Amino acid sequence: MDPVDMDVEEEIIDEIILEFDNASNNNKENDYLKILQNDRTDETAMKIKEKCIYNLSKMYTEKQQFDNIMKLLKTNNDYFGIIPKARTAKIVRQILDIAANIPDTTNIQILLCRDVIEWCVQEKRTFLKQRIEGKLANLLLSERNTNSTHEALQIINALLRELKKLDDKQMLTEAHLTEAKIYHAMRNIPKSKAALTASRSAATSIYVVPVLQAELDEMSGILHCEDGDNVTAYSYFLEAFEAFDGNKDKRALTVLKYMILCKILNVSIATSTITKDNENAISDSNILATATNEVSQLFTGKYGLKYGGNDLNALKAVSKAAEHRSLQEFKEAIATHEVYLKSNSLISNSLDELYSNMFESNLLKIIQPYSNVELFHIAKLIKLPLEQVERKLSQMILDNKFNGILEQEKGHLVIYESSDKDKNYTNALNIINNLGQVVDVLSDRAKRMNKPVIKDNKDNKENK
Repeated sequence: MDPVDMDVEEEIIDEIILEFDNASNNNKENDYLKILQNDRTDETAMKIKEKCIYNLSKMYTEKQQFDNIMKLLKTNNDYFGIIPKARTAKIVRQILDIAANIPDTTNIQILLCRDVIEWCVQEKRTFLKQRIEGKLANLLLSERNTNSTHEALQIINALLRELKKLDDKQMLTEAHLTEAKIYHAMRNIPKSKAALTASRSAATSIYVVPVLQAELDEMSGILHCEDGDNVTAYSYFLEAFEAFDGNKDKRALTVLKYMILCKILNVSIATSTITKDNENAISDSNILATATNEVSQLFTGKYGLKYGGNDLNALKAVSKAAEHRSLQEFKEAIATHEVYLKSNSLISNSLDELYSNMFESNLLKIIQPYSNVELFHIAKLIKLPLEQVERKLSQMILDNKFNGILEQEKGHLVIYESSDKDKNYTNALNIINNLGQVVDVLSDRAKRMNKPVIKDNKDNKENK
């Protein structure tokens, strides 16, 4: 078809749809349904019907009549049988995206996906079924429920078995990425890393769209952040943020929060090193100043102002508490902004670890001048319950954070001076171990040298 004719055709389609859109709300639905019942099968009619399906889906979604969406698919099997399967898959995915625009409808979307999967099985649309199964696994994962997470893992494992037979690299990349997210939600970090590696391996032989590449970078950053490698995690988050921001994706705000979180964790590490009495106090304070400046730049920079709001204000309060090394400020920030800080698993887990590290560094700073101190006095200085302080100190002693014992009868903490280990004893054990290995090697060589001699003696006896 000539390009000019195609433009004219598009204008005609738009005029027809606009005419129906200008009609009253009561007549819109009936008019769209009448068009879908029309027997015309030319390209213009197919495009008009496709737009009618989208408009009906939007109407049913706004009225929350999700049952009618499935009826719309089932009653138009003749239409879907005429158009190419790729176009059918595009229409179904677009309908699910329209339903996803309504907030707090995850359960309804899950039911809708299950119904679509059943319809795909009946109509023998394997590739579309696989696409919807991947979407269903992501929806179940977003429920943050143990049962839903296990069901999502079962779906994705079955899907991966099918995809490996077909060698569909695009779907394999997406499915392995979903698998990595599921294992991360289950706190199985090694399997999550393996799944992400498999996803990246599948992606090497195909073109990866920027949004999918951003998802891969985001997941890599999350796993590095879990390992405590905040510098590498920040670089991955930066790549993901730029892609999401460029595509105007809502996930850009979440990744920006991850970037700020990495810098806050760096501030915490810098403050903990200053707490210790070491010779490099000046260089450590310079590191702290640099880390604090980087956090403030993220808040006051272009992207911080663009995405500013309650989410970033919550992290700003946490950042100030970490900079001041104040447990009281930290707890107040968490209590005030709990909705924004505890809703994300990575941020919640990282803040719990940050609080634990701040607690330990503050305790070490308090007990540093003492050799024997009352537990009640420590609890009074740190402004926390006595039982909590006692529990934390006993844990630190078991973890060899400092040498000491708890005298619970007296309510005292006895701190011993840290003595360096005698290296001579360790070196002597290593020498003895090495000598033993040398003797074993020489013994094996001697046995191998003696074997041919024994054979020669036997041969001489036989010749005689």
